[in-house]
Amino acid sequence: METVLIQFTGGIGRDGSPRTGRVSLSPGSKARFGRGAPGAPVDVRLAGRGVPRSAGDIHATGDHWLLSNLSADKTYVVENPEGGGEHVKVPPGRLLAPIPFEISRVVLPAEQDFVRFNVFAPMHAYLDRTAVVTPDGEGTLAAFPMDESAKYFLVLVALCEPRLRDRSHVAIPTVETVVHRLRPLPACADLSVAAVNFHIDYLARTKLRVKQDPVGDAGRLDTKRAALVSLALRFNLVREDHLRLLPTPVAAG
Repeated sequence: METVLIQFTGGIGRDGSPRTGRVSLSPGSKARFGRGAPGAPVDVRLAGRGVPRSAGDIHATGDHWLLSNLSADKTYVVENPEGGGEHVKVPPGRLLAPIPFEISRVVLPAEQDFVRFNVFAPMHAYLDRTAVVTPDGEGTLAAFPMDESAKYFLVLVALCEPRLRDRSHVAIPTVETVVHRLRPLPACADLSVAAVNFHIDYLARTKLRVKQDPVGDAGRLDTKRAALVSLALRFNLVREDHLRLLPTPVAAG
């Protein structure tokens, strides 16, 4: 079972755009990040002459991850991009520093700029707020743990919006439509098609665990979005009151 997902920019695609790499980790496994070298292989290769050859390790645990800083003189910062400036500093030589965020951005100083990559810990547990609370015993955990303040949840709400406003609506919003719908939000001003595709894949693979149909690429994207909407609405994971999270619709005309 995958409990940690690492997303990073690895090289340049054929169209000249940055190519996104992904590494998935199961509990007890680790991934090394850095610039790499013939004698120092890394799982997450980062560009930048200021990045150490072996910069650090990411260790996956049950519901979070640990960061080891193998640098001799660089402090790394782990940010919560969904929060209000929350961050964790990991000084040089610090081993197995626990990172509490479900969505994290690791920032490394490199020459005159910074190198960044993202780490997701989708197995964070959330209490089921709709469950009946009893005086004794443990609380009931949510079957589909999601952070309603995260961008991936905004993407899910935008996908479900047409069905929530009109149950007879059949068409599922395209990725481009979702980008256009969320862009007015300050937190989504730089949202891209690639980012929305990543959030959709993240929801399908790790948060809602929808089954994938063996069809072509275009068909797979359509069925994935449709499956997410169907499951989210069937189990009331997205409700009408969640529409308040979206920008105010622009009236036609």
